[in-house]
Amino acid sequence: MSKLAPPWLKPAVDYGPLVAFFAAYWLGDLYIATAAIMAATGVAVLLSYGIERRVPTMPVVTAVIVMVFGGLTLWLNDERYIKMKPTLVQALFAVVLFGGLLMRKPLLKPLMESAWRLTDRGWTILTMRFAIFFAVMAVLNELVWRTTSTDFWVNFKIFGILALTFVFTAFQVPLITRHQVVQSEQDKQPDG
Repeated sequence: MSKLAPPWLKPAVDYGPLVAFFAAYWLGDLYIATAAIMAATGVAVLLSYGIERRVPTMPVVTAVIVMVFGGLTLWLNDERYIKMKPTLVQALFAVVLFGGLLMRKPLLKPLMESAWRLTDRGWTILTMRFAIFFAVMAVLNELVWRTTSTDFWVNFKIFGILALTFVFTAFQVPLITRHQVVQSEQDKQPDG
């Protein structure tokens, strides 16, 4: 999100579709929730474009996957497709991050450097850790949706994945602190 975007835009785009999915599931069923997440994702992408005149890559990729797997779920009347969607998203993130590392490009850096200034080594380690995390989360989603009830999976998708992501990120703070680039006082002075 750009610096001119209102502060509510990123949370609305990132979490609005999840809130719609969860509310629709508990008011209806998984098929209604699937339609709700598809609609909310479309609105989120349009809202982002309408305000910023651009849509970040990750929401676009997620929107395409939601539309394809949500569409298959509704068209084939088969809930397996929407349950596989988090697996595909997490696996795709893992593959992209691992691929970047193979090309010696820690792809988290362009995504997160506005939040953290790290050494190249720090970005490489952080990217590797996130790639492994996303791969583990893809496997975990597969295990959960294939071995538990739909109610349990929905709660895992909304609360479990989010909580695990926050906890994992919190555990990265020592690495981030250790590899942070400290800006010198001279660098902080405005030119002129």
